[in-house]
Amino acid sequence: MLKKSKYQVDPFLLACMVLFAIISVMTIFSAQKLLADNMQDLAFKQLLWYLVGFIIAFFILKMGTTYILKNAWILYIIGNITLFGLFFFGKEINEAKCWYSLPGIGTIQPSEFMKIILIILIGKLIQEFHSHYTNPTLWEEFLFLLKIVGVVLIPSILTFLQPDTGVVLIYLLITIVMLFVSGIRYRWFILLFILLSVSVGSILLIYFLNKDLFIQIFGTSFFLRVDRLLDWSNGTGFQLQYGMTAIGSAGLLGHGFLHTPIYFPEPQTDFIFAVYASNFGFIGSIFLLSLIAFFDIKLINMAIKTNSTIYKYMISGIVGMLIYQQFQNIGMTYGIMPITGITLPFISYGGSSLLSYMIMAGIIFRISNENIRYTN
Repeated sequence: MLKKSKYQVDPFLLACMVLFAIISVMTIFSAQKLLADNMQDLAFKQLLWYLVGFIIAFFILKMGTTYILKNAWILYIIGNITLFGLFFFGKEINEAKCWYSLPGIGTIQPSEFMKIILIILIGKLIQEFHSHYTNPTLWEEFLFLLKIVGVVLIPSILTFLQPDTGVVLIYLLITIVMLFVSGIRYRWFILLFILLSVSVGSILLIYFLNKDLFIQIFGTSFFLRVDRLLDWSNGTGFQLQYGMTAIGSAGLLGHGFLHTPIYFPEPQTDFIFAVYASNFGFIGSIFLLSLIAFFDIKLINMAIKTNSTIYKYMISGIVGMLIYQQFQNIGMTYGIMPITGITLPFISYGGSSLLSYMIMAGIIFRISNENIRYTN
């Protein structure tokens, strides 16, 4: 009788990851038809990133998460140092310094790794708080929230100044979701909603009443970012119009693999879903959306089944981040969300983003493994 391996994962989760890899490489290969000659190797690079990512994921599965959690603060410090270093050594692309350029490797975006670092560290802090205070007072919760705000504020400021507003929103969303799942008093979320409403309302009021004053207070860069966010509903952008044309003309079965009928910018990253939908049509789009939804639901069920509270917090952060990016990325290709440069997890091209997701996949595999071992 064959002995079962002690390193087992949910086969459906693993199947989803393999399908994501296949869809990603195929779609990026198709997107290369719309790109310059020096970008015709992106699909091959993505395949290599996936191979490295799976190695990392299975290494985490075997090693466990104890070492990662133990060194969460060290990872956080390193992450912030790399974000700060971008101001001096970062490569400027589209007026933003979000990447390091490494010879022979390409570009590395530290903010992508900061997302998973925050998930790990916040999960650890929440667990430590609840293990120390079984029935915390309002003041104890307030001090804990101040600590969380401090932890999130530093990378948020550094990332915002690059500038990369989209990733800052992801930092905040991760934090809110994890705190909500942690069981702290709901009044804090009501207070947060009020503060955000007043802050955003004040900023928009100045923007609409006196644009010159807005620029004097917040600067030209922030003005352009707000202007871009508010202008999305007009649906007049070149990228949006051509992306929607490619999707709308695809019909039931699409134009076929390698047949995207019209050019639009960033087909390998921001508008990867438009390439996929134009190639495989309505049926193919439904398949990918169903696969994404199935994967997310599996993660939610995993969080419900696990006996580890820190794993519950970490999975909630991962799921919150994934759902937001999925909705944002796909929504902006249809014109129902502003174009913010948010990529589609596991599908869009990008070494940094893919490796960060594969680190998350490794943590997910480890949790799945422990759930299976506990059940058996």
